[in-house]
Amino acid sequence: MAHKSAYHLKSLFRMRREMSAGFYITDFLFRKLFRQNANTSWAVHHTSTIHNPEKIKRGKNVYPGDSPGVYINAANGIELGDYTNIGPNVGLVSTNHDFVNNDAHTAAHPIVIGKFCWMGMGSVILPGVALGDFTIVGAGAIVTKSFTEGYCVIAGNPARVIKQLNKEECNAFAQSK
Repeated sequence: MAHKSAYHLKSLFRMRREMSAGFYITDFLFRKLFRQNANTSWAVHHTSTIHNPEKIKRGKNVYPGDSPGVYINAANGIELGDYTNIGPNVGLVSTNHDFVNNDAHTAAHPIVIGKFCWMGMGSVILPGVALGDFTIVGAGAIVTKSFTEGYCVIAGNPARVIKQLNKEECNAFAQSK
């Protein structure tokens, strides 16, 4: 019975079932009291950093920065499709510093990441990259170009396709959500 009441309490406060109460308490302390990542409208891990959260478009069940050590700079915009996961220590960098004036940032197309994508631990997505649905980014990958076709696993530096996924199987899974 205690488990059921805890679930109802979490849903009352719009807390995700898979996240502990401690995660939300720490989030409250860092976001509301210490003002770290204060402009985000979702819970963020206290070791993650999110710049320009107002320029992030999140799909259903997407919480950028809920894993530890995530760095997001959304100065040029970032779009994250439904059910996309961002692993620990991932970097999403939508802008570069100007080569001459390091205080200035360069304009670029936004980063666009499709539905059901997954960025593995320590991967980095650079400005202007677009990833299609069901793109899995391997741990430590540096993604410098787009993979708009999706349904693949990419890895390496620079990232390249190392495996194709079964599109019908992926789409059947997506239909079950």
